[in-house]
Amino acid sequence: MARRILNRKDMRADFDAAERRKEGEEAEEEEEGEGEDEDEDEEGDEEEGEEEQAEGEEPEEEAEGGDEDDEEKPRPKKKKVAKPKPVKDPKKTRSRAAKVVRQRVVWGVFNNSHQCVATYEYPRKGEAEQHAARLMADKKSTHFIQPVKEAWEDREKKEK
Repeated sequence: MARRILNRKDMRADFDAAERRKEGEEAEEEEEGEGEDEDEDEEGDEEEGEEEQAEGEEPEEEAEGGDEDDEEKPRPKKKKVAKPKPVKDPKKTRSRAAKVVRQRVVWGVFNNSHQCVATYEYPRKGEAEQHAARLMADKKSTHFIQPVKEAWEDREKKEK
């Protein structure tokens, strides 16, 4: 069996009405209970009355008709309906393009510890191989050549 869907706004309104009634009853009990300090109570009652009037309801109406107050509540002011703004295409964030560095390939002569001993231009592969053979004969350790990419600026700085 399906349950009825609870309307939260109606439940909240009922709860608020009950709270106001309870506050009204407590205020009446305080007036009856303290007859000696009438001057002070009257000043306090005036303040309470102002607060309740600011809410839009008078305290006497709350005490007399509890169920009728729920139906006769002043309705809150309707909020102005916001005009739909024209839909703009979301701006695409520009991605920061990495600076493209031009590179070139050179032949590097390396020892067994992968340390670059010398570099040669790409067309001079034969000279790089001869240099590796000469180092292997002199130092009796392994040397080899391998292509290496390096930036153009780095090469210019090394030459100066």
